[in-house]
Amino acid sequence: MSDALLVLIPGLALGLLAWWALGRPRLALAAPLVLISVLIALIAVWKLASVRAGVLGPTLLHVETDRPQVALTLDDGPTSAYTNAVLDLLDAADARATFFVTGAELSERPDLGRAILDRGHQLGNHSWSHPRLIFASQAALRDEIERTDAAIRALGVEGDIPFRPPYGKRLLGLHAVLGDRPAVMWDIEPESYDELSHDPDILAAHVIDRARPGSIVLLHVMYESRETTRLALPRILEGLRQKGLQVVTLAELQHP
Repeated sequence: MSDALLVLIPGLALGLLAWWALGRPRLALAAPLVLISVLIALIAVWKLASVRAGVLGPTLLHVETDRPQVALTLDDGPTSAYTNAVLDLLDAADARATFFVTGAELSERPDLGRAILDRGHQLGNHSWSHPRLIFASQAALRDEIERTDAAIRALGVEGDIPFRPPYGKRLLGLHAVLGDRPAVMWDIEPESYDELSHDPDILAAHVIDRARPGSIVLLHVMYESRETTRLALPRILEGLRQKGLQVVTLAELQHP
């Protein structure tokens, strides 16, 4: 089923049901009822696109493990302004991360992609141009994913490349393209809470308190607007170390 049908079929069904329930007073009433129902269905599908659980297709929220490890995942970039500084912070803490990069930014700065790999980290696919990958054609979805895979492969990466949908939004169309390849989500995302996003100490405490073996932590550190997270990062890394948790790449967490 295409993403558009997810809206049209329930919308039409709801609209016709409402028209029938109102006693079918006039055929002209059916059109606005159908339009209202399609709008309701669209809102419901938009909410469905944000569901973290695996109801739409293969999904990775955390890794089942008894090993005291967590995966740190950093979305977007690489950017010339912040990538090297973030790599230095990770080196200082002896931590490894998975960088979910966009293909467009990686193709502009392949040297930063190589630096990420050379310093022991992992590259993941975060689409080519960071759109919301819903209601797009199969061709557009494949282009976003395959071009980014190719940019990562060009740096010598072999084996599986993890994929994370931009904004965490996906519907059936994206999973039809991905097939068995899971959408990598997360179980800790402090930046989504307004009360945490302006205080590095509070943000760090949120991550440290909730981290458990197998957690996947989502952070953004690549743009100027993410200063709070960059300030929180060394505190997060130290707090996780004190908690006895090793910070590793997603690949290391999945395949020790």
